[in-house]
Amino acid sequence: MVFIAQCAKLMNMRNGYAREMLGMGLAIVALVACADSQYSDAAPPSQAGTNGKYMKPSDTELKRKLTDLQYRVTQQDGTEPAFKNEYWDNHEPGIYVDIVTGEPLFSSIDKYDSGCGWPSFSRPIDKASVLEKTDRGFGMTRTEVRSKEGDSHLGHIFDDSKSNTGQRY
Repeated sequence: MVFIAQCAKLMNMRNGYAREMLGMGLAIVALVACADSQYSDAAPPSQAGTNGKYMKPSDTELKRKLTDLQYRVTQQDGTEPAFKNEYWDNHEPGIYVDIVTGEPLFSSIDKYDSGCGWPSFSRPIDKASVLEKTDRGFGMTRTEVRSKEGDSHLGHIFDDSKSNTGQRY
């Protein structure tokens, strides 16, 4: 899983999902570095995304704010190195958000060790916050996962018996 960020403490957990999220401030780029807190602030209503809260900045702004690797992965469908990233072995409670928009995507409650070297989740917080697209690159057919509002490349979905849903995001 690529370029998602952990930035909030979980409170009041029930049935494996966060009931309340606190501290959606500074987003920390999963696997790379910290980003400006402006990415996690809600956009003004006139600039908000389809859900009224999260907006993708212009390409010029993204190139200015993201590192080359962050931009390559989120905007050009790249991949960061396995086992050599900040969050593959992170066990702190929190919410992982899109580094581009701050949109909450995954919870540490659903994070597990798949052995693949990237953060792995059994499900998104809200299936409506991610898009699934067919990816026929590299001579194979896979399901790509992208954030809904930021259209950020997040990785792929794989069958995984270690996951309690049978899928790994």
